[in-house]
Amino acid sequence: MDNFKSGFVSIIGMPNAGKSTLYNHLLGEALAIVNPKAQTTRHRILGVKNNPGYQIVYSDTPGVLTKTSYKMHEKMMHFVNESVKDSDILVLIIDITSSKFSEEIKAKFEGAKSKKIIAINKVDLSNQEQLESKLIEIKENFAADIYLPISAEKGFNTDILENYLVEYLPVHPPYFPEDQLTDRSERFFVNEIIRNNILKIYSEEVPYSCEVMTLSFKEGSKLLKLNCEIIVERDSQKPIIIGTAGQKIKQLGIKSRLDLETFFGKQVFLELFVKVRDDWRNNDNLLRQYGYDAE
Repeated sequence: MDNFKSGFVSIIGMPNAGKSTLYNHLLGEALAIVNPKAQTTRHRILGVKNNPGYQIVYSDTPGVLTKTSYKMHEKMMHFVNESVKDSDILVLIIDITSSKFSEEIKAKFEGAKSKKIIAINKVDLSNQEQLESKLIEIKENFAADIYLPISAEKGFNTDILENYLVEYLPVHPPYFPEDQLTDRSERFFVNEIIRNNILKIYSEEVPYSCEVMTLSFKEGSKLLKLNCEIIVERDSQKPIIIGTAGQKIKQLGIKSRLDLETFFGKQVFLELFVKVRDDWRNNDNLLRQYGYDAE
């Protein structure tokens, strides 16, 4: 164990840059929810990857916001700041199709004391000329140790990225036991899977006003019984979630149950209820209950 390497790799970027896709690909597990809608990730999720000789602790983080409209957004940005501060290696993922870099991203990246890698994502959607132009632009704005074009979705150059991560890891004993995959509970992933399906099924502002809490988690050898609450912040949103004659929430329940059975590898019995909590995204006590307390 004298030469064992272990460290924290934090992945940051603007909303919808592909952070969660890259995180899942590097980790080899689908822990982070992936959705084409922006602001999908709300929490910092640690994922532990063990290999002979090293352990990488990946952090998936919320997208960096240029404006925080709710206290929930402030808590999300706190998770990002803590992740940057803790990192041994900081990976900034930049969408090659994006047109500008926010001052918030620049400040966080420049302020980091870790090794710095910029991953230029979605290069499968571009050509060589666009890549070279974007690379010049990025180098004018960011000083990094490595600039690497990747496609997180296609897996292009992600093996090269991981090689750099292993190279930059400090010599350190493992932070987590070899059989531990994440710092998050099973209930957390139940909440996230259901919330991801809310993002897929419902439109406009409604999904962003929702939170999910697992009230009961009873696991048997063959059956997992779940009782979950969908929290909305206005009375007018409750009937939208339920839908005409309960069709929408039935659709949500069926899709979520199938995803949960895949995730847990057993049959799932799922009950969903809807609860109104006025303006919960600005309520410190409720945010604490829903897992947005400071780390």
